[in-house]
Order: sequence, then C-alpha cells, then structure tokens
Amino acid sequence: MTVHKHTVLVLDCSEPEQLAEFYAGLLGADVQLSKDPDYVEVTNESGVCMAVHRERDYIPPSWPRPEDSQQAHLRIMVARHDMDEAEREAVGLGARPVDTKNNNGPRDSRTYSDPAGHSFTLAAIPE
Repeated sequence: MTVHKHTVLVLDCSEPEQLAEFYAGLLGADVQLSKDPDYVEVTNESGVCMAVHRERDYIPPSWPRPEDSQQAHLRIMVARHDMDEAEREAVGLGARPVDTKNNNGPRDSRTYSDPAGHSFTLAAIPE
C-alpha cells in the first residue's frame, strides 16, 4: 500500500506572518493562518506552496560569508523575458540582492535574501 504524502518546505523566522506575506507576494499566492500562531502557510490553487514557522531564538543565516554553507535555498523559475520584472517585484517586496549579475544567457540567475535572511534565486526557465 502506498501512503499519499505531501511535502512542504518550512522556513524558520522570527516573524512568520511578515515572511509569509513576502513569499505570498513573490509567488502570487495567499497567506493562510493556522490555529498555531507560530505556523503560517503560503497557499495557491494547488494547495500549500510552503510555510513559515516562528523560532523564538531565530538567528538569520549568514551566507554568503565564505566560511558558512548555504544549506538550502529556494529556486524560483521565471520566464526569461520576465526576469527584470521579477527582480523589481522581489526587491519591492523586501528582498535584498546578494548576487544579481545580469547574465542574460542560458544560465541567468539572480540571488537574494528574503526579509528573514534565507537565500533564494530567481532563475530563467531554459528555452
């Protein structure tokens, strides 16, 4: 018997509602509050995209310092012709550029940190 499973990426932070609003805006999704005030989901028509969880003693990642590993990051795929607009949208929502060199090539990717310090990349969908 196969058990149906659903995976949700959960990011820790100090302010889950604020970080959920950031990702809902970035992903064109909605914020879904739960009975647990420390857990907030970001949802779309397909269901839960991701969630954020309050960590009382949260310390933001310090990447990209060379001595620290990145551990994990989100890769958000964007149509190549929408990359500049996606970048403006991310920064307008509160993302901080980490590496935004404009490659305009087959591997165009731009890396940011979200308002809680987690890294994510906007990457052009290969044509």
